[in-house]
Amino acid sequence: MRKSVFEVLRREGLTHLKIAYDWRKDHFSLFSAREWDRDTPFREYNRSFTLFTLCPTEGVYRNSGETRALFAKHGLEEHLRQIMELMRKGRHILLDCYYHEEMDIRFVNHIHSDKRGVNNLHSSLFMGGIRRHEPGEDEIDVFVDGMNLGRGMTFKNVAASLPMGGCKVTVQMEPVDLENLDQVGFLAYANDRTRNTTGPDMRFPPELADVMKAHFSFHITGGPKGPLGPTGTPTAHGAHMAVKQGARFLWGSESLKEKTVVVQGLGAVGFPLAEDFLADGARLVVCDRDPEAVRKLVAASPEGAVRVVEPEAILGVEADIFAPAAVGGILDAHNIPELKFRMIMGPANNVLKASSQEEEYALAARIAERGILYQVEWVHNIAGVMAGYEEYVHQERASRERLMENVGKLCTEQTWENLNGARREGVTPTEHAYRSVERDVYGE
Repeated sequence: MRKSVFEVLRREGLTHLKIAYDWRKDHFSLFSAREWDRDTPFREYNRSFTLFTLCPTEGVYRNSGETRALFAKHGLEEHLRQIMELMRKGRHILLDCYYHEEMDIRFVNHIHSDKRGVNNLHSSLFMGGIRRHEPGEDEIDVFVDGMNLGRGMTFKNVAASLPMGGCKVTVQMEPVDLENLDQVGFLAYANDRTRNTTGPDMRFPPELADVMKAHFSFHITGGPKGPLGPTGTPTAHGAHMAVKQGARFLWGSESLKEKTVVVQGLGAVGFPLAEDFLADGARLVVCDRDPEAVRKLVAASPEGAVRVVEPEAILGVEADIFAPAAVGGILDAHNIPELKFRMIMGPANNVLKASSQEEEYALAARIAERGILYQVEWVHNIAGVMAGYEEYVHQERASRERLMENVGKLCTEQTWENLNGARREGVTPTEHAYRSVERDVYGE
């Protein structure tokens, strides 16, 4: 039997599951239900029915005790306990799960905090991207990814000065068919139920935003037809400004000329970031699993300015700066002692392999012991969510020029303030960053 909360829903003919956690009281509460019929045409969402008018022919609603009993009935008590422990470690307030059996779509919004979104005068309380995972991936791995990213989004929204709580949506499904409006309509419905404004992330095409907005909901941003275009370049700009402040802090100058910079990943963010470093006169070492991205960068670069290594070898390179721009969870207690960088600062989310602030503090301290300057990425990887908010609030009047200016200003000022504040207080920049915003998140 598959170890999945959705297996309980499938076997019981249910469509919705909530796992709520009050971290102040260390109390969990569950809810499960059947809230729509199997033949519901989600291509009709916000046409023949809305969030408020959709209802099943015969609804089923289970309270907390009854829902726990279902997990026991199907031998998944330990799986539920693992999920609850992950929520406890990160102080996540809600996992909101929606299941469409016929299309095999398993949608989860990993909601970390609602504090900044309450009474924000918008229909959305949260902002967090939507990413796809393969149907066969282990659910615990998917939930770890979603919760870590959701927690990061909470702090990223604070760093971006946005009145939004933090979350992240994970969806286990086959690649989305943008012509299948039942698929897209269901994703829009589930996202709207969680009061989230999202944007396409890994394994969802940017065009998902355009299709969803055209047919179902404005609670998605970042499509190619949107007013701001792709967010990779603004995100790279923010990371670039932060790195320059790191250089100023370490070497007394923002200049990156003749510095050796390692860029891991040449995707939508890593490629323009590498171009920024080349424009600074830096020497680059790069890797990417897409040979075409590597070839394109080398072809457009001055001769000898770019050295290419295999992805597996990137952490072993000796360099002044490491700018991770790919997957997260790459630095842990095993490889940190082998690193040969002076600074680690890039746009990748969740660079440290950690599921709580305490685990991040411990790994950041290990990095600092090596004499390496490191700042948690949510301080400077804020352009994506800033772009989403700009588009959500202003729609067609959203301004890319205003976005770029605000991103550069915030990333420059906050990085310089954070690095110096950490030195004054004798803590790592990561711990200082969290201390600076905890009251906004936890009220502490």
